[in-house]
Amino acid sequence: MPLQVTLPQSHHHLYHEEDKAATLRQRRVLSMSRLMNGAAGKMTRLCRRIVHVDLRWRFLERVSAFREFFRFVWERVLVCSTGRPPRRFRRLSSSRRKTESSPEGTSCSGGGGGDGDGEDDEGVDNLVPLKISLLGDCRIGKTSFVVRYVGDEQEKRCLQMTGLNLMDKTLVVQGARISFSIWDVGGGHDSIYHLPIACKDAVAILIMFDLTSRCTLNSVIGWYSQARKWNQTAIPILIGTKFDDFVRLPPDLQWTVITQARAYARAMKATLFFSSATHNINVNKIFKFIMAKLFNLPWTIKRNLTVGEPIVDF
Repeated sequence: MPLQVTLPQSHHHLYHEEDKAATLRQRRVLSMSRLMNGAAGKMTRLCRRIVHVDLRWRFLERVSAFREFFRFVWERVLVCSTGRPPRRFRRLSSSRRKTESSPEGTSCSGGGGGDGDGEDDEGVDNLVPLKISLLGDCRIGKTSFVVRYVGDEQEKRCLQMTGLNLMDKTLVVQGARISFSIWDVGGGHDSIYHLPIACKDAVAILIMFDLTSRCTLNSVIGWYSQARKWNQTAIPILIGTKFDDFVRLPPDLQWTVITQARAYARAMKATLFFSSATHNINVNKIFKFIMAKLFNLPWTIKRNLTVGEPIVDF
């Protein structure tokens, strides 16, 4: 007869309690897993919405910037348009050149009105728009250079975009109105996207560097190469800024910078100027040089290679 072992009632109760506890733990684990999966799904949907909103916001910012830019251009077109086909650059008449032996005989005009002597129509008809591009690294004094030339009032009316500033100044030369539109391109990483529109149709490209920073001088060839991709005819001018700080450097270091800058200017076939916006050194002279070059005016500059003085080389 087989042996039968009968467990006590207490042991049956113990096994039953252990089964219930194991089942309860499995249910808790399953419930936690479902909660975690649900939370992960919600977080994923939330992240997607955040990314979508961020992309839409960036798109709207860029659209707004381009809208402001084209509005500025359209306003300039409305102001400058006379209803006639655009004029080509022309040499000033001999009678005018006799009365002014240099571009220094110019006056500035901030608005579009005439001078009240019956030459308003002629002045509008002789409006010559000139586009100037400024290129160079960040924090080298490009904007200070432009503000020194156009004045504080024009600075308040300039159009500012991310990496691009637009300012203008109008000169009157014996009834002929010359309007400079100056495109100041920032030197950040995103500036490369502004080069095509800034360099296209420019009559002169000013490539600038900080005289006290050799790395900004080393980058001018790169700026020149990028600019020439979009404009092969503009007058190249190499400008060293912050001359007032540069003259405090040791003479041997000054000569090293001068030699390197002259070599780069020869490679670019550019005229070299050392300038200072703080003390207005060679700022106006550079724009007079551009006008004389474009309109064949009888005004020449003198070469200056003296260490300690603002260099002019061509």
